[in-house]
Amino acid sequence: MKFAFSTLGVPGCSVGEVVGLAVECGYQGVELRVAEDEVVHTGLGGRERGRVVEEFGRAGVEVVAVCGYVGIAAEGEDGRVLGEIGELVGLARDLGARRVRVFPGGRGQEPRTADARAVRRLAAAGRIAAGAGVRILVETHDSHPTGAAVSRVLGPGDHRRTGAIWDVLHPWLNGESPAATHAALAPFLDYVQVKDVASREDLTPLPLGAGTVPLAECLATLTPGTWLSWEYEKRWHPAAAELPELLAPGRRQLERLLAAGC
Repeated sequence: MKFAFSTLGVPGCSVGEVVGLAVECGYQGVELRVAEDEVVHTGLGGRERGRVVEEFGRAGVEVVAVCGYVGIAAEGEDGRVLGEIGELVGLARDLGARRVRVFPGGRGQEPRTADARAVRRLAAAGRIAAGAGVRILVETHDSHPTGAAVSRVLGPGDHRRTGAIWDVLHPWLNGESPAATHAALAPFLDYVQVKDVASREDLTPLPLGAGTVPLAECLATLTPGTWLSWEYEKRWHPAAAELPELLAPGRRQLERLLAAGC
């Protein structure tokens, strides 16, 4: 397996600091959260984008994905949503990333309406992504938290340009077993976001293996070569322990779980 972590866990770190942590702690890649208060965002100029590429390239660390917050099933005009996706695709292309993360974003809607909107927009987004060599990935989240739900909107699409991210927390929170999640997502699955929390009621992030998320069961379903990215939500939980000191032990924990499942 290949290991990455998300910049969501290291708020305030520079690109150089993020890359240094990856090298020091044995991670081959990084997920870059895209927001105005982050080290990368869609407003970056060409020179700034070039500097990010240089930092990652010099260290041999891969930008696994750029993670935006567009809701593929969100209410509103298609043009606005697709315009935002186009900006993310351009950023991914310029940074050498092959993946763009989007959210479902269909809360409060009748499921069939949200599904139809997502399917229509994913088809258009896939065409936008094709010219940039990028894949649009829908995360198990919000209105579509399970593998079964995400598979409904990905099934009709072009799986070369659209796919899934399995965030292991949300299917578990909604009662879907790891085996069922993997079975639903297998035709579309690109990579997996791992995390751990104390309980379904307390979502404060914990070191991998210290909580109750069934990580071993999740990892046992995967094929070799899958990216595992630790999304430690420090930004949303300021009182949580600092991620840098947990990164190396977290990677070793994943390696132990993978070895035990072989």
